[in-house]
Amino acid sequence: MLEALDERGRAVGHGWTLDTEFLLLHQQQAGALSAHGLVELAGREDRAELSVLEGRPVRWAARLTPHGHDTLTYGLLRPRAEPAPAELAVGRSVELIPSQMAALRVFVHLADRLRISPAAGLAERVRTASCDHGIKRWRLYLTEEQIASVAYGFWLHRMTGSAAEANRFSREYGAAFDPSSADQGGLPAGAGAGMAALGSPGPSGPGEASRRG
Repeated sequence: MLEALDERGRAVGHGWTLDTEFLLLHQQQAGALSAHGLVELAGREDRAELSVLEGRPVRWAARLTPHGHDTLTYGLLRPRAEPAPAELAVGRSVELIPSQMAALRVFVHLADRLRISPAAGLAERVRTASCDHGIKRWRLYLTEEQIASVAYGFWLHRMTGSAAEANRFSREYGAAFDPSSADQGGLPAGAGAGMAALGSPGPSGPGEASRRG
């Protein structure tokens, strides 16, 4: 709508888009934008001047406000998410918020130091992920194995800090790492249970073994 108003305004000397150029529906849409300060609707005096210029009664006219012009300019030049290469646009589309992407980058960066490494190809998907700065989302195309691996990475993040990233991923994509599960979609069977055992002391206290001895 802003683009249409700008186009028609540039085509004439006075900068207004007139009632004969916009359908009623478009006039209503322009009216809605005026409530946000992006469009100026012609008042009685402006319509009278336009009527003289046009040689006919002008009942409606609109043009961009300075805010509307700047919004249009910014919107046209704002960086857009780059389309994923065809060879990478395979699998399930996953969108991550910045904090999730930051946690995933840490997980991938630690690949050589982890006993359960990220799934094959995940590092490349992270490297080539595209960002839509307008909605602040990172988009990746992941296989089911890679999604399970991401869930494991978020579980590590949860165990050492914030649970928000794992909870959001589970809610949106139904993927969550469960240490008690025997198989985690490509993760070694029993690995989660082993980690849980290491982090969960039994009913006996630290000194129980020495007392028994």
